[in-house]
Amino acid sequence: MALEYIAIWGFAALVAAALAGIIANIKNRHYSSWMAWSFVIPPMVLILILLPKREGPRPMREPLGADDHIDH
Repeated sequence: MALEYIAIWGFAALVAAALAGIIANIKNRHYSSWMAWSFVIPPMVLILILLPKREGPRPMREPLGADDHIDH
């Protein structure tokens, strides 16, 4: 019985993470952080749905170190 609940929770977490990635991309938000939080806490997708669309440029990932840079 407990294994069924674990399997259901795992499936819900995977679906929530995928939905969060799609919705965050549509709402112009950083998708990887929303995917991670929605995987850990699946109801976070509901919070993302309630947030307004972010105006302006897409959020960029901060460099990990001083040597990391993007050459255009």
